[in-house]
Amino acid sequence: MHPAMTKRMLALSAPESPFKDGVVRYTSTRGFEETNDAYMNILRASDCSTEGLFCQITNGGSQAMSLVILGVCGDAGTEDKPLLLIDAAYTNYASLARRLGRATVSVSRELKDNGSFELPSLDIIEQKIKDTKPNALVVIPYDNPTGHYYDHETMIKLAKLCVEHDMWIISDEAYRELHFTGQATSSIWKISESEVPGISGRRISIESASKVWNGCGLRIGALITDNERFSEQAVAENTAELCSPAIDQYIFGSLAHESKADLNGWFDQQRDYYRGIHEVLIDALKEELPGLIVSTPDASIYSVVDVRNLVDQFDANDFVKFCATQGKVTMDGGEYTLLVAPMAGFYTVKSGEKNPGDYQMRIAYVESPENMKRVPHLFAELFKQYTSK
Repeated sequence: MHPAMTKRMLALSAPESPFKDGVVRYTSTRGFEETNDAYMNILRASDCSTEGLFCQITNGGSQAMSLVILGVCGDAGTEDKPLLLIDAAYTNYASLARRLGRATVSVSRELKDNGSFELPSLDIIEQKIKDTKPNALVVIPYDNPTGHYYDHETMIKLAKLCVEHDMWIISDEAYRELHFTGQATSSIWKISESEVPGISGRRISIESASKVWNGCGLRIGALITDNERFSEQAVAENTAELCSPAIDQYIFGSLAHESKADLNGWFDQQRDYYRGIHEVLIDALKEELPGLIVSTPDASIYSVVDVRNLVDQFDANDFVKFCATQGKVTMDGGEYTLLVAPMAGFYTVKSGEKNPGDYQMRIAYVESPENMKRVPHLFAELFKQYTSK
C-alpha cells in the first residue's frame, strides 16, 4: 500500500486516531468527508477536473457496480434498459446484473494474432444500440480482463455515441494510471463539454482502493458522478447498508493529504513494477509455446493467452480444473501448478455459437516477480500435459 495508508494502518491506537478509545462508530452513508476528498485528490493528480462531481464511498468497487446497475437499468425481471458491455467483459457486471434481475447486452472485441485487442467498429456498436436500446454503456479504459487501453480519442467517440442515443456512460477506472503506452492518462473526467456537447450529467465512474493502491482487503470504493440527482438517489438506495467500513475509510483517507507530485511518483512506481513483469512474461510465453497468442497489456495487470493456433479443440474451463486437481510441474526444487482464469465467462454468446473464450485464459500479474518468472514454463508444461492426455 501507499506509505501514508500503511502509516495510518499501523497507528490505529495513536492519540490522533479516531479509534484510540476502541470504539468504531457508523459513518454517514456517503462516507467520511476525508475519504471522499481522497478520491477527489487522486483524480486531480491525474489531471482530471473535479468541479461539479459528487462522490460517495462504497464497499469496494463491486458495491458501486450494483448501485449503478440499479440506477441505470430497467425494472427487475424485464429486458428493459439493459446494460451494454464490450466483450470480453469483466464478469462481475453480468453476474451482478443477473443477481439484481437486470439485463445485459454486448458487442465483442477480437484478439488478433499479433496479441492486440480491437474494438468493433462504431457502426457495429451503434447498430447494437439501435437493436437493443441499452440505457448505459460500460467502458473500462484500463481493461480487465484484456489489458486493452482506451485512449482519449476512443473515449470521446464512445461518449459521443452515448450522448447521441441518450445513454449513461459508466467508466470503471479501478486501474487508472496503470498504463504502459506512454500516452496520457485516459478518463471520462477528461472529456470536456466542448469535445462532446451534452456529456455533462450522464457520466459515472467506479473507483477502488484495490488495484493501484494494493488494498484489495480494504473494502473501499467510490461511485463518482456529475449528476447530482443520481448521486442523491444512489446514497438513498445505499442507506440499507448503513455505511462502508469506518477503519478502512480512515486508512484510505490518508491520501486526501498527499501532494500531486507524491501521488504521481506512486503511479510511476506501480507502472514500472508491472511493466517489468509483463515485458519478461510475454516474450517467455511465446518462446515456450511457439504459436501461442499473448495479448500485450497496454494497461492494467492482465494478459490473455489464446491457444487457438495450437489445438483444434480446447476447453479452457476443463484445463483450469486439470491444473487445480491433477497438473503439476517439478521445478526449482518444488512442485507447482498454475491458476489462470478461463475466459468463456467473459463473453456473452448465444446457444450453439462458438465462444472465443473456450481457447483463452487470463493471466494476472498478482504473484511476486520471482514467481511470475516461473509462469511461462509452468503454463507450457501444464498445457502439454493436458493436451497429451
